Amino acid sequence: MLIEQGSKLIMIGDSITDADRNRPVGEGLHDGTGKTYVGMVHSLLGATYPERKIRVVNMGVSGNTVRDLKARWQTDVIQQKPDWLSILIGINDVWRQFDSPLISESHVYIDEYEQTLNELVTVTKPCLKGLVLMSPYYIEPNRNDAMRATMDQYGEVVRKIAHENNAIFVDLQAEFDKILRHCHPNAIAWDRVHPNLVGHMLIARAFLNAVGYEWNGRV
Repeated sequence: MLIEQGSKLIMIGDSITDADRNRPVGEGLHDGTGKTYVGMVHSLLGATYPERKIRVVNMGVSGNTVRDLKARWQTDVIQQKPDWLSILIGINDVWRQFDSPLISESHVYIDEYEQTLNELVTVTKPCLKGLVLMSPYYIEPNRNDAMRATMDQYGEVVRKIAHENNAIFVDLQAEFDKILRHCHPNAIAWDRVHPNLVGHMLIARAFLNAVGYEWNGRV
């Protein structure tokens, strides 16, 4: 597995990442890493690779866009001094364009999204041993749906930035598309955004696969 012994892994994002994590820093007692994929990643790493003593920290904040990440990047990422960083952001950047179409100041259009995410990656990457960029997603199989089509464009931005920075890219939309061959979106997320435990396990599995996780812990 790629994440080395003694590493500190920060996972940052919006409500998909957040989910009742401890404040101000999402770690510690009483499921401090939250009730999402982050908690699952923390649990699986601890159960399978206990000797590596990997420290997982959840810095998700509900409702965040990439613009919000930029505003708190210094305190919530740089000052935390991670070895590894995982970023999942973009859903609200797209969603506000559809659920709040008249509140244009809340919209983060694709040019700002790309520029800001690229800035955050550029300033942080020299301090990291590893970087994982996960695509935003919309749990909707119809690729012609307007929100799904827009989300796909933002996902391609993440793919591009990951490629340009030699980061690990995790295509969450592709992972959800696989499961949607067998079930209705409502079976995964009532609003097609906030997943149930099955959806969170899908995200956790995709992340862990990308960093070379092995269930027997030998690699």
